[in-house]
Amino acid sequence: MYDKFAALRLIDNWMAEDVGFFDLTAQIMIDPASTATFYMNAREPMTVAGIDVAAAVFTRYEPGSKVQVRVADGQVVEKGAVLLVVSGPAQALLTAERTALNIVQRLSGIATETAKYVSAIAHTKARLLDTRKTTPGLRMLEKHAAACGGALNHRLGLDNGVMLKDNHIAVCGSIANAVRIAKAKVPALTKIEVECDRLDQVREALEAGADVLMLDNMSVADMKTAVELVRGRAQLEASGGIRLDTIRAIAETGVDFISTSRPLQSAPAVDIGLDDKL
Repeated sequence: MYDKFAALRLIDNWMAEDVGFFDLTAQIMIDPASTATFYMNAREPMTVAGIDVAAAVFTRYEPGSKVQVRVADGQVVEKGAVLLVVSGPAQALLTAERTALNIVQRLSGIATETAKYVSAIAHTKARLLDTRKTTPGLRMLEKHAAACGGALNHRLGLDNGVMLKDNHIAVCGSIANAVRIAKAKVPALTKIEVECDRLDQVREALEAGADVLMLDNMSVADMKTAVELVRGRAQLEASGGIRLDTIRAIAETGVDFISTSRPLQSAPAVDIGLDDKL
């Protein structure tokens, strides 16, 4: 999910960046009265994300554009699928083409990569979480893309929850003191999470009453021990060193969540084209 009004503000910035003063090629070459129809085609299999945003690029730049969206965000499509059809003034459609393609390629790339991680742990109870390691200015849409791929959103921003990391704990003096301070001031329905990189910290955080314990860069053996220590009294999130080739073993330790930034930071853009024919 994302806020459509906020997305329009983003589109305005993207188009201003790409167009500059005006589209020199389109204005020289294309008759202002000419119209065209283009098809946005998937050139490889993918999980779709951002298709409505891509459609909005065309209608935002040229309100007279007519867009028919053929697929939904989160839908898995094969090579050759038509994602949308857009008709309208040819000059404006060609000007908006690259911006529309850039965002749907980027977001669908994240969704497609995220789906691989989700599939790798589908046989366990663990759920994949995204992170705040997003592209500045694109967090709302990149987290939407992660959700389209099957992940759950972690904090959307710093105001979404209390995360006590090593430096917070160092300033407060101890995990116990940090959790005590947080419990005294936190909104009633907000969870408190504590980062733990050793098993003694897991015990201390659990005794202090933390709601979620992040097992940061722990070995698989230590994660198993942490699961046995906690016995469901708090939720456990594994984090650090999560890759597609390691996530299965981590999920099988019994943790509740696994957070990783890899699908957000390293997903390649998928291949999508805007063509004048199917």
